[in-house]
Amino acid sequence: MRILRNYILRECIQPFALSISVLTSVFLLGYLPQLANKVINDGVSISAMGQIFLYYIPILLGYTLPIACLITVILAFGQMSSENEILAMRASGIHLRRLLAPLFAVGIILSLIVFILNDRIIPEAYEAQTRILQETGSQNPTAMLEPGSFINAFDKYIIFIYRMEGDRLYGVRIYQPSPNRPTRTIISQEGEFVHVPGRDELMLKLINGTSDEPDLRNPNNFYKLNFQQSFIRMDLSKKKATSEKKSKAMTLSELAQKIDDIRSDFIDPAPLIAEYQRRLAWSLSPLIFILLGFPFAAITHRRAKSANLLYALLFAAPYYILSLACQGIASQNVFSPIVLMWTPDAIAIILAIIFNWKLCTR
Repeated sequence: MRILRNYILRECIQPFALSISVLTSVFLLGYLPQLANKVINDGVSISAMGQIFLYYIPILLGYTLPIACLITVILAFGQMSSENEILAMRASGIHLRRLLAPLFAVGIILSLIVFILNDRIIPEAYEAQTRILQETGSQNPTAMLEPGSFINAFDKYIIFIYRMEGDRLYGVRIYQPSPNRPTRTIISQEGEFVHVPGRDELMLKLINGTSDEPDLRNPNNFYKLNFQQSFIRMDLSKKKATSEKKSKAMTLSELAQKIDDIRSDFIDPAPLIAEYQRRLAWSLSPLIFILLGFPFAAITHRRAKSANLLYALLFAAPYYILSLACQGIASQNVFSPIVLMWTPDAIAIILAIIFNWKLCTR
């Protein structure tokens, strides 16, 4: 069995190296327009842009490594199946479960690597990018913002946004914690920063929203005030010297601590819980993709490699699309973030068990 195990692993090395290299390069090219926009509109220097570009490599590995596992299994075992090697193994009395054993072990190892990427390496890369972009924060304050993160960089306010398009903010939530009093909340459909000429401050223009306003007779109570436009003054001179980490730049332990801190300010931490659970769930994706790809590849007959690549993408795309959709729903606390973020993994694991069971009992 050692010879067979080594043969299987050797057959997987070349397609894995090729897949992860090509995928990472293609994804990096997709970021070039975004980086060019930072140079033109955000004032980032060419040298800084080069550093940001390099930091995207470990970030993208969190996506490309699991997909490369799926492509590798489909290509390697698809080739073995088309050349009747798997048929010969079964005719020799080798059960397909034995072929799964080395793949399962490799899947666990790669899942641990992705866990380390999600917990340590990717947050460090995001933090390094943030340090570079902080130099442009006073010229373009949106460079300090990140969708899905609680930003505590401005005096008195905690800002959360769901989506950004250029300088335009969508789904804006602003929290103003006060000692021994309820947290004031302002919710706005849209927003944008407006510079105040000649002064080191900004005005955050909010459009179509509601604001908690204190009751003059009982300051501990608030009433809701609807507005079409509202302005909040952001004093840059009181901006924190070191901005708080964004959620994507936090390790899992830092995220857990941040969730507790947000809860203590009576703010819903659902977006942070969703991010925490996403990292854990995505750490299993290499193992899941390997188990999904094996039964499909093992029954493959002669077929072009381009078709195998297409089928690999058809497996991976629904997983990530569903996962991101679940994260969007979980961030609004419509349903339990934990249940939602583990739903794609649960579906994929069930499908993998069914496909492998059918294959092994044929």
